[in-house]
Amino acid sequence: MGPFRRYRDIVLVVLLLAVPFFFLRGSIKRPEDLNPIDRALMRIAAPLQYAASALARGISGVVGDYMYLVDVRRDNNTLAYENSRLRAKIRQLESAQADNRRLRRLLAMRDTLTDETVSAVVIGKDTTEYFRVFHLAVDHPGGLVQAKMPVISLDGVVGTVSRTAGDRVDVQLTVDSGFGVDVVVDRTGARGFVRGTGNESRYAVRVEYMQRTDEVSTGDLLLTSGVGCRFPKGLPVARVSRVARGHFGIYQEVEAEPTVDFSRLEEVLIVLRETKECSAGTDPRRRSQAKH
Repeated sequence: MGPFRRYRDIVLVVLLLAVPFFFLRGSIKRPEDLNPIDRALMRIAAPLQYAASALARGISGVVGDYMYLVDVRRDNNTLAYENSRLRAKIRQLESAQADNRRLRRLLAMRDTLTDETVSAVVIGKDTTEYFRVFHLAVDHPGGLVQAKMPVISLDGVVGTVSRTAGDRVDVQLTVDSGFGVDVVVDRTGARGFVRGTGNESRYAVRVEYMQRTDEVSTGDLLLTSGVGCRFPKGLPVARVSRVARGHFGIYQEVEAEPTVDFSRLEEVLIVLRETKECSAGTDPRRRSQAKH
């Protein structure tokens, strides 16, 4: 069996080498020079060549599509990274633009005030368990700022300076129970006195000494009157949220919400006015008592 197997292998190798040779030989001949053997080989080779060509085209197409998909995926990853980077850049530019607009408005507001002011940046916010800001700390270098000085922002009255310690200035907010300012209703000119409620669960103030005959409605804007408490005239303080008129009594019950969003406050202006307590001319009840 050994010699037979060896001869069989040799014959197979010769055939495998000879068949392509005859196929090639037949394919390069001119059609009129082909003999019967060449024509027979060409007829046999034609389906094989077509199948091999189709298989090669299919494999080439699959490989090409795979490489294309690999390139597309790589390009998509690159584009996704660039898109994320550009979006982050746009957010930074939008934030810078918003800061620029806010600072421009703050400077414009500063120019409209007749009193000298200094700007300060909010550096600390103490909150309650209800996530309400009840205390602010601002940073301002220098010894110009003193206690009781008014603190304002673009949206209106923030509060007053409670104390200073170096570059740190603590601010008492309008919602604090110790805060008070004389106000007028922007729509009707009715007078009142705003005090903080000290409620840690919500931002609220009450309007005292507003007579029952005074016209005031929900949504009315309360502005500083310019009387006492050192605040410039015409600054927004709060917006009326509830009005209750009783059947008897001199005054009506009015509640309001501050116009300033303390949670988003970033920059403020401190008005450099003389530090003096609110006199009897600030409180309508005290004024009436002073006349007697």
